[in-house]
Amino acid sequence: MAETTIEWTDATWNPVAGCSVVTAGCTNCYAMRMAARLEAMGVKKYDGLTRESGNRRIWTGRLYLDEGSLGLPRKWHKPRRIFVNSMSDLFHEDVPVEFIRRVWETMAATPQHTFQVLTKRPERMAEVLSDRALSVLPNVWLGTSVEDARVLGRLSDLRRVPAAIRFVSFEPLIGSVAGANLHSIAWAIVGGESGPRSRPMEPKWVDEIEAACRQHGAAFFFKQWGGVQKKRAGRTYRGRQWDELPELRT
Repeated sequence: MAETTIEWTDATWNPVAGCSVVTAGCTNCYAMRMAARLEAMGVKKYDGLTRESGNRRIWTGRLYLDEGSLGLPRKWHKPRRIFVNSMSDLFHEDVPVEFIRRVWETMAATPQHTFQVLTKRPERMAEVLSDRALSVLPNVWLGTSVEDARVLGRLSDLRRVPAAIRFVSFEPLIGSVAGANLHSIAWAIVGGESGPRSRPMEPKWVDEIEAACRQHGAAFFFKQWGGVQKKRAGRTYRGRQWDELPELRT
């Protein structure tokens, strides 16, 4: 486990490392930069997961399945919200279903924690979780990333996923998602892109999502405006911070 400064979670757990670029939201992924940094520091888990391309590091498509980390949450007794695979995607096409089952077993065995699983591949998430062996766990929230209108179809895929809580991360928000259907989605996170080459986020796009949350009864969490100096830009929207969390519906 690693403590984290990510505003909507408490810690990260990475039983998988490495990924591959799928859509425009991946272009400036912080995890690619972090993986390259960790490799340079000699962390073997990240060897060969990124390569140089146009003065930046990008994923090679290789994955590392970290067998040794599978049981780590069993050792953490204090309840936490845990972001699963901040450095990868549990539903990447090259993660074996059997490995996903083992992740599920750990989450089922640690009900004191809340696990937040975020994917850019909700179609595979829906396919894999149609297996009744992977039951709905009340302490597991399942979500997808949507960066602009071109990938709004991910919300429909997410609705096919059996889950106690479904959520969407509109981060990095690089375009309007006007008309986003948040039916059956309990939580929306909104954030601008940060770091080098970050693309700006328009306030109007945030307004559209906040309105959709009110329409569909989803909790609204505003993470950041982003930019090269994200701390200076802050996370105040309409004069306040928005840290709403979803309620578990029984």
